[in-house]
This record gives sequence, structure tokens and C-alpha cells, in this order.
Amino acid sequence: MKYPKEYLDEIKTRLKVSTVVSKVVTLKKRGKEYVGLSPFKNEKTPSFTVNDEKEFYHCFATSEHGNIFDFIMKTQNLRFGEAVKHLANLAGMQPYMFSKKDEEREKKWKDYSSIFIKYVDFYHSQLLKNISYSKVRDYLKNRSLTKEEVKKFKIGYIEKNSNFFENLKDDYSLEALVETGLFYLDEKKNKYVERFRGRLIFPINNISGMPIALGGRIIEKSDYLAKYINSPETNFFKKGSNLYNLDLARKLSNKLDSIYLVEGYMDVVGLSKNGIENAVANLGTSLTDRQILTLNQFFDDIIICFDGDESGYKAAVRAAENSLKDLKPEKQISFLFLPDKEDPDSFVNKNGKNYFTDFSKQNKISVHQFIFSHYKKQTENNPSSMATFDKRLRSIANTIKDDYIKKYVLEYFLEKISELTPHTSQNKKNFYVKKIRSLEVTKKHFNESQSLTGVELKEFSLLYLIMNNLNLIKNNIHLVENVKLFTQVNLQIFEKIISKLNLEYEISINDLEIDNQLIEKINKFAPIKHILKNKSGNEHEIIELLDDITRDLNNYDLEFRIQELESKFSKDLSETTFNELKELKKKQNIN
Repeated sequence: MKYPKEYLDEIKTRLKVSTVVSKVVTLKKRGKEYVGLSPFKNEKTPSFTVNDEKEFYHCFATSEHGNIFDFIMKTQNLRFGEAVKHLANLAGMQPYMFSKKDEEREKKWKDYSSIFIKYVDFYHSQLLKNISYSKVRDYLKNRSLTKEEVKKFKIGYIEKNSNFFENLKDDYSLEALVETGLFYLDEKKNKYVERFRGRLIFPINNISGMPIALGGRIIEKSDYLAKYINSPETNFFKKGSNLYNLDLARKLSNKLDSIYLVEGYMDVVGLSKNGIENAVANLGTSLTDRQILTLNQFFDDIIICFDGDESGYKAAVRAAENSLKDLKPEKQISFLFLPDKEDPDSFVNKNGKNYFTDFSKQNKISVHQFIFSHYKKQTENNPSSMATFDKRLRSIANTIKDDYIKKYVLEYFLEKISELTPHTSQNKKNFYVKKIRSLEVTKKHFNESQSLTGVELKEFSLLYLIMNNLNLIKNNIHLVENVKLFTQVNLQIFEKIISKLNLEYEISINDLEIDNQLIEKINKFAPIKHILKNKSGNEHEIIELLDDITRDLNNYDLEFRIQELESKFSKDLSETTFNELKELKKKQNIN
């Protein structure tokens, strides 16, 4: 039984190739790609590349090439179905439950996508070539939109008397045409008519770039027509699971960390026209968990920039409360508020890209700061109002799923509340102080762990292995005597241990005379401890791990020395420097 394409696309939407590969291969960023050592062949020089934008990996050493499903199948020796289950679990999705309806659903998807492609292509071409569309062209000109933007976003226009239904009815069933939501039955005329007639249409694509829905905008003022309408939800389109322009914006995630989330299609198009292409729009609904999760797969900083009016502000409040609970330590959610009556499209057209980006950097505020400021505005200076304020913020903080973020946000709220209540009783003040201090410890621990470099963690692993196997290392001291450490504190500990091992017959960790805080830090952060949990702990395995770590640290040393010499050679071009550099690179290839 085949998996439905949309289910597989959903997995790929949630998981970058680099996310999957990095669980097996240590990757380093190099331009638009990531590089690492091949998992298919023993090698010293990285030849394995990952491209998130194109959604594939490639191994130059073995010519292995493919997507995330191929990678899991080949590295874990799994069948396709097993790989799908593995990746679905990694993406936080439920396993797919096959049924007799799957083949029927697959056929429906083929018809659905085919209809949409024909529909979008037809009305897009009509807009480009129909000379009678003078009102439409005037509208586009007034909105500063050129043919380039029309082509890029495949914008179309549907005349009031158009009916593409007649062009499709002989090739598709009535059920298939109605399922798309492009047409509805006019009961008075007893015929199917265009849902988006008299409107500009903006194709809403899935992650693969296939059109699955439309957004429509009127070009003339009307007292009885909504300015914007969207496709109704179908079996293949859910508003809360999709974002306008995500298929194009996600391709920028290799070079940009941030993404603008705006309200309307024209905002996305207007920003793109001015050189800001990292923008998506929600689809007329409140921001959903699914949309946040999707954006976090590709970007570290989500900047929510809604219209500078009352409805835009209310939408921002809903988005803030809904998005805060899914915030993670490595991710940010910020809010950018534009001047009154401005939207991203009008603001960037007036001021240009540079002003917009500078304004964004200077004026965006984090989600928890926005929530606090919003509810502070509604709070009066009396016990009842302050108590409600306090309770509300605690309730919001308790919805946060990540414990570190929860504690940090609660700390922030408690500190800010205490600033507003200088006359609070001493007991309550003490409660706040106690709470804040305990949270400070948590925050310090998190910040400390996040700040450690890969080299430091590798050094911690070496020291952890040595300190927990002192007598074994003493008998094999030649394995570690010449290893290079880069962090001064770690180097001092290492040298002290080596000197002790060379002097003493038997030695325990207490004999090392190392500060307990340093030992605790090593025991806390050394990644090797997680590997040792799954090992039997025999001497052979420990020696193998030790050999791997020392080799990695020596390679770090070689890498640093090569970089220094390359920099030196670029300045002096001396033969001596060149020969030294050549020898080091030869040694690097041997290792």
C-alpha cells in the first residue's frame, strides 16, 4: 500500500534534511550547504553535503544521493515503510493508518491538483495577455506591482462573468470539481459559478509548491462584498496548517534566520517587491500551533508583523498567547508594531527595504514582553486588579511546554510585578526573591550549557573518561600524553591529572585535588556520559572511545594551525609557509 503524497509531504514539511542527517553526521555550515564526513565510507576529509533548500543529501565519495527517506533507509537499514514511521515519529506525527479508502484518496488528489494547476495557469495567463483588463492593470499600478511580481506569485484575475467550470466539466467529475471549492451551485440560475469571480486571485501552495487553494481580493470598493475571501477547507487544504508563500520563503532558511509573519497576501507581495522575501501570511485565521511548528522547522526567529490598527493589535494578542506555549530555548518569537493605519505593504513601499529592516531591529519586542505590556495596560493600581493581573500572567506562563522557557518567563513576570508593587508586604517580597533566585539558578545552568563550544564539550568528554578510569589510563598513558587541549581551565586540569598519573602507583579522583565545582561541571556537560550508558564499559570499548576523542582533538589542532598558516601565506606568500602548510594538510588527510 502506498503512502499518500500529502502525508509524505507533511513529514518533509516538518523536518529539514539537515535536522535528520545531523543525528547521524556532524555537520558544519558552508555557504548554502552543510558538510560532514560520509556515513557510507570511512574518510578523513568531508565529502558529504546536505542542501535543505533542494531537500537532498549527496555523498561525493560514494555517489549516494537522496532525500530524508532515502537517508534513513540506507543508514539504518530500514524498509521504506519503517523509515516513514521513524520520521513521522521524529516529526511528532501520528503513524499513518491505511484503509481501503487510500487508493480512492490518491485518485482524488490527482484530480484535485490537476484542476488547480489548470485553473491557476489559465487565469494567470489571462491577466498577463488580456488587453481588456485595464482596471486590473490600473489597480496593480496603484499598488506598485509590476509584471515581475505577477509572474513570481502567479497572480491571476477572474472576470465577473467568467466560468472556467465549462472548460473542466468534460474532463472531471462533478464531485471532483466541487471538492476543490473553486465553484459553488447558484441555486437561482441552477448552475455552478466561480467562487472568486471579479477578484484578483493569489494561489496558496503546499510545501512542494503545488496550488491547493486560493485567496481572492476585490479591486473596487464595495459595501456588500468582503475585501478578501479564501478557499473553503477541503480534504487537501486546512487553513490552520498552511501559510501563504511558505514554499518560496522556506528556501531562504539556509541564509536567513528570521521570517516575517504578516496578515495579507499583498503584504507578502509588497515586501517581496522591495527585496524582503522572507515573509509568509496566515490565512484569515488565528495563528495556530501547527503554523508555529512549521515555521520553527526552518527559521529561528519569527517576527509577527500585523496591521497597525485595532484589529491587527487584537490579532497580535491572540497570536502572542497562542505562540508562547510552543516557544523553545533556541527559538524566538517577536512582535513588530507599525505606525497607526500602516500595514507592511504600505510601510515598506513608503520607506524602502533598509528603513523597514532597521525599524524592525529597533522596535521588535519579544513575545513575553508584549504579553506583559498588554496586560499591564489593562491593570489598575488596586489590590483586586493587581491580583487578577498576577494570576493571569502566571496562568499564561504555566501553558509553556518547555521547562526552561517556562521558568524564565515566570521569572520575568515576577520581577516586573515586584517592580509595580514597591509597597508589597515583606513576606511576599521574600517569596518573590526566593522564587527568582531559584529560577536564576535554572537560567544560569541553561545559559551555561548553551554557551559551550564543540571543542569544550569534546574536552569535557576526554576529562570525564580519564577521571572515571584513572588506573586504566595510567596503564595506557601514551594514548593521552600528547593530546592538545584548547581551553585554558581544561588544559590545567588535564596537565595536573597527567602529572599525578606519572607519579602515583594507584590513584583515586580525590588525589587529583581538583576544584569540586569543575568536576561537577565536567560530569554535568560531558556528552560521552550518554554514550557510556549504552556501553558495557569494558576496557576495550573505553580505549576505543578514548582514541576517537583524542583523534578529534588533534584534528581540531591541525585545523586551527592550517587556518593560521593560510592566513599568514595570503600575506607573505613565502615558500617556507607554503611547505609547512602542505605538510600539515598531508597530515590532516592521513588522520
